[in-house]
Formats: sequence, structure tokens, C-alpha cells
Amino acid sequence: MNDDAIREVEALVRKQNEWRLGRTINLIASENVLSLRARRLLGSDFHHRYAEGHPGQRYYQGTEIIDIIEDRTRQEMKALFRCAQADVRAISGTIANDAVFSVLIPRDAPVYANTVATGGHISHQKLGALGRYTRTYRNFPMCPDGYRVDAARLKDEIAKDPPAAVLFGRSLFIHPEPVKEVAEVCREKKVLVIYDGAHVLGLIAGRQFQDPLAEGADVLMGSTHKTFFGPQRGVVLSTFPDAVWKKIDRAVFPGMTSNHHLDTLPPLLAATLEFRAFGEAYAKQVVTNARALARALAAKGFAVDGADFGYTHSHQVAVNVGAQGGGKKASERLKDNDIICNMNLLPSEQGRSPLDPGGIRIGVQEMTRLGMREPEMEAIAGLMHDILMKGRNARSEVNALRARFPSVHYSFDDR
Repeated sequence: MNDDAIREVEALVRKQNEWRLGRTINLIASENVLSLRARRLLGSDFHHRYAEGHPGQRYYQGTEIIDIIEDRTRQEMKALFRCAQADVRAISGTIANDAVFSVLIPRDAPVYANTVATGGHISHQKLGALGRYTRTYRNFPMCPDGYRVDAARLKDEIAKDPPAAVLFGRSLFIHPEPVKEVAEVCREKKVLVIYDGAHVLGLIAGRQFQDPLAEGADVLMGSTHKTFFGPQRGVVLSTFPDAVWKKIDRAVFPGMTSNHHLDTLPPLLAATLEFRAFGEAYAKQVVTNARALARALAAKGFAVDGADFGYTHSHQVAVNVGAQGGGKKASERLKDNDIICNMNLLPSEQGRSPLDPGGIRIGVQEMTRLGMREPEMEAIAGLMHDILMKGRNARSEVNALRARFPSVHYSFDDR
């Protein structure tokens, strides 16, 4: 065999880079881009190496340099999120979730969690990580809009029949959770408050969303590649005392990870340093852009959810495209025009198949990092209107708009 097969792989990677990085307007709410300087840290010798355990307490020799990087990443995370504990070894947000659940959720103890239709992530469901530890689910009491938890009712339910934990956080996440409102009754009833901040971690770091740990959450888990613009990894942050934290520490290693993909740790440190320098301005523009896009879509006649509270408080916009053929058809039509988003169940669709939802979920964090602002959000709304309501092919206009923003902002790339 010659090297033609490898050349095919190389060609596919080039094609991906040219298409997704060069031509598309990416509105997937769970993705982002690394700065050039962070990307250059990928592919180092760390890719070949192992580092089980903690810095200074490894099972292998030769880890002195990664020890420095890992320890610095932990310290920078603690400073950024103003917390006492941080573990950066989880290789994804779901792994971080699983590690926390394994320690904090007693076998088959009752837990409040969001359903799929109200935005709950798959790791919060019976088929996901949480289902490995309990089958006793309680759905949050919701306000009529389906995006806001009814905090008064939840407090009453907790007081009358305390669960083991409440699990806040969502995959479709446009409104803060009532952490502050229920923290006191949870403390009184010894109910743990767990917060999955995978989607909003960057907004929390940028002080533009709620601060769950300051509001009373016991532990915050997150993905480091959504609104937090690092590589694909996970993090666990907490105010737990050392005795409890050591259990979570052991759950991360050796419970859920062995070696923890060292190649992506230096870029995580770089992204964390960028966030400390630019995160507040970035997060503020993300929320501003999301609201601008929501308003522009509504003005174009789209059924944008969340109008009662200003459409969104996060990076996400939820749109009911039932009148445009439903989420699957609409997202495919947009993809054919190089606008990338995903179909998504909406809270009004309890019981409907997630494979045939009426909605789409839009995230503006990646386009914001590339420098787009409110005028571009209005332009994107216009393009979506032309594609989905007029049936027009607008790929060339999409590509032209994307070509105007070739560089990553909110970074040290130009220094």
C-alpha cells in the first residue's frame, strides 16, 4: 500500500478547514474557535505522553513541564471563577458531570433535573450519566414559558419533600437558573446544589450571566469549548471543603480518567489567560449579539421564544420554525447555504421526538469571537429570512459575509 490513503485523509482535513473555518457562519451553540496562539500549542510532544495523578505526585517520570502547566491552569481557573477548588483533568464536560454524580448522588436518591424538552443535557437523563446513579427523577416545576423554573413552587417542594440534589443547567439555556432563590432552603434541608455550566461557562467567567458558586451552588461543572473558548475538555469547580473535594478528586482520577489528554492542556491554559484578559468584553458582546439576533429574527417574522424576558440572557436563541417546515428541514436548508445550526426540541414540545423537533437552537459565541457585532447579527437574520421564508439560495452572500471576518478577536494573536 502506498500513501494515497493518508493523502485522502489529509485532503479531507483540508476540505473541512476550508469549508467550516473559511466559508460557513457557524451558529452551533456548543462550539467555538481557538485563537491562533492557542492552536499552535496543539500537536506538541505532550500528545505522546502520560501524566497520571497530580503534579509532583505522578506515577511516571518525565512530567516536570506538564506539572507546571497543569498546576498553573488550576490556579488560573480558581482565580477566574473565584473558588477554592478546581480540577482540570476531565477530558469533557460529560466526564466532569459523571465524576461529580458518582460522588454526590446516592444510589437511586431523588434528584431534580431538567427534561430534554426543557433543555436538559443528555448526561442529565436516565440514558446518560445521571441514570448510572439514580432512576428517581423529579422534573422542575416550570413557568408557562418552559424556560424559567418556578422558584416559589420549587422551594415549597424542596421544603416538603427534600431530594438529594437539584441539578441545574441545560443544553438549551437562555435564562438563568434560580440558584440564589433556593440556596437557603437547600442548605436547611441538606440538599446539594449542582450546576452544569457547560454552555454558559464563558459567560459566568465573563461576569455576564449568573455566578452559581457565589449564589449558593456547591459545585460547578463545565465544558471548556463553548462560550469558554478553549479546547475540548472539562472542568470541575467548587467551594467544597477538602474532605468532600478529595472524593471528587478521586472520582476524576482514577475514577473517570487515566491520562488526561495532555496535548490540549496547554491550549486550555492559554485560553484561560485570554479569558482573564478579554473575557468580560467578549462575554458582554456575546449576550449583546444574541439579543440583537433574536430581535432581528422576530422583526423578520420568525417565532423567537423568550419574548417575555427579552428573548435571551445567554449566547443562545431558540426559534420555533414549525411554519418553515420544522427544525430538521430548516437546519438542513440553512446548512445547504453554509449557515450551520442544529434542530432542537423546545419546551412546548414535551413528548415530541428529538429527531423531529419544531425548533432550532442558535449560538452566537463563535461568530462573536471572530469579530461580528450587532450589524452582522441583523445581516444573518436577513439571510435566514431569505433562505427559510423566501426559499432563496444565499450561499454566496453567506460566504462573502464570513470572508470579512478571518481573524480571531479577544486574544493575544496580534501581540
